[in-house]
Amino acid sequence: MTTTPAPLRAPLVVEFPFTRSLGPVQAAFLTGLRERTVLGVRTEGDQVLVPPVEYDPVTAAELRELVEVEPTGTVTTWAWNPEPRPGQPLDTPFAWALVRLDGADTALLHALDAPGPEHVRTGMRVRIRWAAERTGAITDIACFEAHDDEGAAGSVPAPRAHDGRFDEPVTGIVAAARLDYTYSPGRAQTAYLHALAERRTVGERCPSCAKVYVPPRGACPTCGVATTEPVEVGPRGTVTTFCIVNIKAKNLDIEVPYVYAHIALDGAGLALHGRIGGIPYDQVRMGLRVEPVWSEDGRYPDHYRPTGEPDADYDTYKELL
Repeated sequence: MTTTPAPLRAPLVVEFPFTRSLGPVQAAFLTGLRERTVLGVRTEGDQVLVPPVEYDPVTAAELRELVEVEPTGTVTTWAWNPEPRPGQPLDTPFAWALVRLDGADTALLHALDAPGPEHVRTGMRVRIRWAAERTGAITDIACFEAHDDEGAAGSVPAPRAHDGRFDEPVTGIVAAARLDYTYSPGRAQTAYLHALAERRTVGERCPSCAKVYVPPRGACPTCGVATTEPVEVGPRGTVTTFCIVNIKAKNLDIEVPYVYAHIALDGAGLALHGRIGGIPYDQVRMGLRVEPVWSEDGRYPDHYRPTGEPDADYDTYKELL
């Protein structure tokens, strides 16, 4: 009696924090949050947009007229979040809400702190809860909270002109884009990973065009038919194209500069990615013949090194560029 192996599962994090500079409108908006001031921008059609933008979404005209709006507002729509994820505004269940601040014509998306969904409704009045420590970011608004001023919604002050000037203005931010999830490979990639654990590289051949895909995808993207025939390729291959990396990646223990290349393994119908080692970065070239150097646990190629063979002729790999 054979038993079916348990499906492979592994946590996967895709993260790319990047630094961006701010224009005059966004700089004023974020600096204002640091100072407990909410700024919007007035459009040619006399609408006040919060958060502000630098160009009119209707006319594309440049916008520079800043106005201050109230820290109170009205929920226009909402959705309950019963299981907050790491990095979200609150670590207890809360509502994501669109809040139209008093004096604004558009809504701001943020967290609304409430004991449960039965305490949230469209039209409820809320106010900003400011963060104790503010740095000039949207997180300076810790969240919204219920505000008992039902009779004040129709008599709020008009937006007030603001010059957008603050001491020590914020001129740039680091935006952290992050996606973390549990990945479970399908049939084709599971077989590929099991073969790597045996220091073998196995792809699958398309029954129509005969191209061998490595890593296998379970189907041919060109012909649209399933691929089931396993084909062992390599272990040696040819560098088709490459780039020299000069910026050190966070949490990656590799000294720069180093070379990252497309490598066409012998017998494969397309190239895969791999790092080139064992040779000075400025001696890597197209056509260089390489072989894998396996990781310490032997589960995958850590990098590829020159085999010492003569370079491959361009015609043998030109279709794999």
